Order: sequence, then C-alpha cells, then structure tokens
Amino acid sequence: MTSPITTIVIADDHPLFRAALRQTLDSLLPSVVVLEASGTEELSRIISETGDIDMVLLDLNMPGVEGFSGLLYLRAQHPEIPVVVVSGMDDPSVIRRSIEFGASGFIPKSLDVDVMGKAISAVLGGDTWVPPDVDLSAREDKETADLTRRFGTLTPQQIRVLKMLSEGLLNKQIAYELNVSEATVKAHVSAILDKLNVDSRTQAVIVAAKIGVTRSPLSSE
Repeated sequence: MTSPITTIVIADDHPLFRAALRQTLDSLLPSVVVLEASGTEELSRIISETGDIDMVLLDLNMPGVEGFSGLLYLRAQHPEIPVVVVSGMDDPSVIRRSIEFGASGFIPKSLDVDVMGKAISAVLGGDTWVPPDVDLSAREDKETADLTRRFGTLTPQQIRVLKMLSEGLLNKQIAYELNVSEATVKAHVSAILDKLNVDSRTQAVIVAAKIGVTRSPLSSE
C-alpha cells in the first residue's frame, strides 16, 4: 500500500538550514514533498499554486516578515494550514505568544535534528509541540494578553497595512503597494485602530512593537 504524500513548505531565508531541514524531513517521512521559500512573497505563491499543504515550517524573521507579522498573516489567510515556527529565538514568551497567535508548534533552531523530527511528527499527528521546559500555562500580564487577543482579530489585509505603517509609509504609498484606493487604506487604518483600541497610527505601531508583531515603532515620527 502506497503511503500518503505529505507536502511541507520550509519558509526560511537560510539555504543551509533549509537543506538540513529537508534532509530531516526526507528521512522522517516515507512520502514527502518538500517545497522551499526564502521570503513571504515566495511562500504566498507556493501556497496559491500548490493547494493541498500539510504544514508550513516558518521562520519568524526573513524578507517580508517582522516579528509575528508573518505568522499572523499566514494564520489569518490560511487557517486550515498548520504552521510550526522554527526560530533562533527561543525565549519562553516568544514561544507562548507564537502558540497564542495560532502556531501548532515551536521548534528552536538549536534543537538536535532528531528532536526536530519528533516535534514535526507530533504536529502532523494533530498535537501541539513546544520544548518540554516551556510552560504554556504561564500567563502574561493582563494588558499584554488583551493586546495579543486583539491582534488575533486583524484580517490579512489589515496585518499588511499595519506592517507598512510600521515602515513609515503614507496612505497613498500603501494604496500604491496594495493596488487599492486611499479610501480603502483609510478604512483599514480605522479598523486597525478600533480593533487595537488606540487613537492614532503611531500608537498602533507602538503597541505592535511592544508584543513583537512588528520589529520597532516608526522612527520618523
């Protein structure tokens, strides 16, 4: 009997790490198709062209991604695809927040490849996997927990707009990048402010940076 094909996308901008992870997957799964993306645009193209994907292994920092913005976008755009964060950042708060933002697992890059394989197998089996020394029940302060929940309500387009706001782009520049009208951008910005319960674009970017959704607040304001 032929084993079912498992399709996994590795989204990471380091080719040597992708090659090592591909080797782990090839040895772990009898029938696996491994696709590779070095940035978010390539990842989006692969997902749209491939269709049935069983897992995305996502680095938190690569071209087109800042902090948790890539994870939030992917979970909002493709909630049916399990996402496992594979990152060099292994702080417990980063791991817990990744799970809160919808990741099915978190694998530090420092792990032995055999442990990585076990983690991937666990998620493919329907479990959530994090390093055993990380307590997912530990709670952040009430304000941070509320912000995390609020960011989880943003749509994919709102996440993209927020990321561009953090880069200092004006509404007309965002409209050009997204190929929409300025009125549409203004509507997205208003929705972002409402969902995050803030009064200005700058405040939205500041709170996004506070919990790691974007890398840093606007430097130009």
